[in-house]
Parts: sequence; C-alpha cells; structure tokens
Amino acid sequence: MRVLMVSDVYFPRVNGVSTSIETFRRSLADQGVEVRLVAPRYGDEAEVPGIRRIPGWRVPRDPEDRLASWPRLRAAVLEEAAACDLVHIQTPFLAHYAGLHAARKHGLPVLATYHTLFEEYLHHYAPLLPAEWLKALARRFSRSQCNALDAVVVPSSAMRDRLGSYGVTAPMHVLPTGIPLDRFAVGDGAAFRKWHGIAPQRPALLFVGRVAFEKNIDFLLDALAIARQRLPELLLLVTGEGPALEALRQRVQAMGLANNVRFLGYLDRVRELPDCYAAADVFVFASRTETQGLVLLEAMAMGLPVVALAAMGTCDILAPGRGCLTPDDDVSAFAQAILTLLEDAKLRRRLADEARAYAREWADDRLAGRLAELYRGLAARS
Repeated sequence: MRVLMVSDVYFPRVNGVSTSIETFRRSLADQGVEVRLVAPRYGDEAEVPGIRRIPGWRVPRDPEDRLASWPRLRAAVLEEAAACDLVHIQTPFLAHYAGLHAARKHGLPVLATYHTLFEEYLHHYAPLLPAEWLKALARRFSRSQCNALDAVVVPSSAMRDRLGSYGVTAPMHVLPTGIPLDRFAVGDGAAFRKWHGIAPQRPALLFVGRVAFEKNIDFLLDALAIARQRLPELLLLVTGEGPALEALRQRVQAMGLANNVRFLGYLDRVRELPDCYAAADVFVFASRTETQGLVLLEAMAMGLPVVALAAMGTCDILAPGRGCLTPDDDVSAFAQAILTLLEDAKLRRRLADEARAYAREWADDRLAGRLAELYRGLAARS
C-alpha cells in the first residue's frame, strides 16, 4: 500500500508534527505501507527517497517556518497522489487544500491528523484581536476542514471530545504517535553534564519542546523560583527554540534566575537529546493546550520521572499515574511536587522504573500497526 502524506512543516523544522510524521513514516514501512511525503524546502536539505521538497518563502515574524509555493505544492501533490492509494494530510494550511484537491481529483480516500489545538493559542500571536473572536474563528475553520474529510485522526481522547463540541461529524479515531524506543533507550548523562559545565550532583530539571507561549514555560519559572528557596543550586534546562525565547530570557533576568536556568537551543534528536534526558533528574511540563505530549513519553522511555500538569491531550498519558506526579494547576503545588521527587531518591527510582515500563506500551510499531489498519479500512471502502 502507498500513502501520500502532505504537510506544511517537516524537519529540519523541529516540532511535534515533524516528529509524528517521521515516526510514522519510519515505522509504517514495517507494516507494508510505503509513505511518500510532500513538504516545504527550508534550505539545502539532502534529497531523500520518498520525500519531495517544495520551495517557498519565509513566514513573516516566524523565521522557523516556510510557506511553500502554492502552484508548485498543488501540482506536486496532484502528481504524487496519482500513484498512491490514500492521502493523509498533516497540517491545516496550504497542505490541507492541496491534499483534499488531489484526493478528490483521483477518487482517493483522504484523512487528516488534527495535531494542534489552534483555539487555545491564536491569541498569543494576534493579541490585538478579541480572544473570543479568535476562538470562534478557529472552531469554525476546524469544523469546516474536518467535515470535508473521510476520517480524522486525533492524538488524544480530549482532542476528540473538543472537536466533537465544534460540530465535527467526520469519523474520528484516537491514535497517538508512538515512541521509537530504540532512540530513547540510553544516554550519556555524565558526558552531557561535563560538556555543559553542570556539576555531577547538581539537581536538574528539564523541559523539552518548542519555546512558545502556549507551552506555559513562565509557570515553570515561577515554580523554580519557589523550589529554589529550599534548593538554591536547582537548575532548569530548557531545550528548543521558538517565539517566546527572548521574552523568557528577559524574565529570567528580571526574576534573578540567571544562575538557575540554561537555554540550550535545539538538540540533535539522535545524539544529543537522549544524553540531555539522561543528564536530568526530573522532567517538567506545564502546557495546558498540548494535544498529546510526545516529550513526556520520550522522558519516560529514558527512565526520567515526570512532574506535569494533566491537561488536554496529556491526560491520556498522565492519567494512569505511572512514572509521574501530576499536581494541581497551582505553582506552589507544582514546586512542592518537584521538591518531593528531588528529596526522595527511593521515589525517583520507583517512578523511573514505572516510566520505562509504561513507555513500552506506547511503542511506535504498535501504534503504526493501528494506523495501517485504518488506512486499509478506508481504502477498502473507497
């Protein structure tokens, strides 16, 4: 079976969508599904079999992203779809319309993964517009797009319920992205600490993800400030880049946390990121709008205990309470959970063991098998 994926983002642009695409693209091959991908060109990326890059332009005020040339994207997707059995759209921008057009033109089933809860973060990027107006626009936009499809994949049950409240009537399938356990099995934490000048015994928290306003990293800084009163050497490592980075740097200085926070930028996912996970003592995450929270599972796969808010898509991961602590949405409670873990080595070891075992239940090959079944079911009905 051959599937065409279409996306407005992909590596080297690092985010959850790129990670999901790559994880499924690799693991679906073992399920007898060949994936072809059409995505933007960011620079001089090497040619990779099965990936077609479309040149375009930098997005204003967002230099990480690219806007593919619409005529070239539309033509490329139409051409690639002619040799495929199904179209899988990954993003709701130009890729959605190019994928939908090609699928209908060739009489193919078409589905999309709804990765991002736009309702909850548009106001960060258009602060002059009324928040309620932006939310209503996002709901109407999402409902229209989803109901034009044969099926919608959602990474969590919370996302399914939210789309249902929008009026989405297309069949929805809860199917999270799995974790490539082979990539998150072992890391050299000691070497990472030495390279970055972090003392071996210094307590370290870790956040991994896009440094964006909706990730609620301000909350983590507030919790750090409280926890530091008891553990003055406590360090927060923040990996990734994004539009909130400069504002967070300024806030760290204003709060007097310059010696307690390190911004590490992007880390190579194959070599550096596993070492970074291994170097930390506790993984922290406070996003209230996450659709799944893949980084939680990556941390757990590395045996790193988690302190996180259970909100939206992260609930599916965190609800069983395995390998994690989920305090109330309160800065003081979050800080206390961090301190509880750092001051109780026995609890950390128990949660680390739970986390590793739990992460195995989210292996990429198991979830890719479910997606392959969905593909075949849609193709058989077309």
